[in-house]
Amino acid sequence: MRRPVATRLPVAVATAVTAAAIGVALPTPQASAAVGSATGYATQNGGTTGGAGGQTVRATTGTAIHAALCGRAASSTPIIIEVEGTINHGNTAKVSGASCNTAAGVIELKQISNVTIVGVGAGAVFDQLGIHIRESSNIIIQNVTVRNVKKSGSPTSNGGDAIGMESTVRNVWVDHVSLEASGGESEGFDGLFDMKDNTQYVTLSYSTLRNSGRGGLIGSSESDRTNGFVTFHHNLYENIDSRTPLLRGGIAHIYNNSYVSLHESGINSRAGARAKVENNYFKNSKDVLGTFYTS
Repeated sequence: MRRPVATRLPVAVATAVTAAAIGVALPTPQASAAVGSATGYATQNGGTTGGAGGQTVRATTGTAIHAALCGRAASSTPIIIEVEGTINHGNTAKVSGASCNTAAGVIELKQISNVTIVGVGAGAVFDQLGIHIRESSNIIIQNVTVRNVKKSGSPTSNGGDAIGMESTVRNVWVDHVSLEASGGESEGFDGLFDMKDNTQYVTLSYSTLRNSGRGGLIGSSESDRTNGFVTFHHNLYENIDSRTPLLRGGIAHIYNNSYVSLHESGINSRAGARAKVENNYFKNSKDVLGTFYTS
């Protein structure tokens, strides 16, 4: 495996990095009704309210989630979908309708807006099944676990991303979630939290990302620089190889996070990216902040 070549970031890119901050709050994901309001960059560009004010629907299968989306009067009609139980390939089918564009084998939030998905009751687990946000806006995802999503092997879902956003996405708040894998790319997994192709105004808060080769990225390549305005706060990254996150272009604010056992590299700001990094805690980790894997 190629070893990273580190370049020290200028003060304008990384400020106030704390190697051992006192009092960094760890995330505590739990199943409950949607609470609180969006923070960080998700509050900009008109704000992120999800399905506030809309109908509340309970779903125990992926098909029921799709049916709730497709049952709205329009693709922008607000809706809150409360999810309980295990969502997997066996119970997630494509549902058709004028207000949705879904697919089997993935929770497809495509060409829609004003949606909240929140785990309730005993909890919601998306098992080997990713959440795909595409050409959509004003989305909230809270209190769920997404685990073991693969891009190769069987079964596959969402290109191997636990939560993936791409193709003109605006205003997404992901809060109190647990994103997990059981290995890296050689085991068939990809990123836990990826943003590509013009994704902007996103916040990830009070969440846990663990046991993966790749934590997540902003920008799919050195030339994909249309993403940005992303806030990461009060998250725990644990047992991750790299990308916590990787920024290819874009602007990010990264604060009050905990990083434990980063094996190759951590916050990787490159290709013109700008990151304000402050009050984070690093333990047993390598190359926690810099510009890696690029000239």
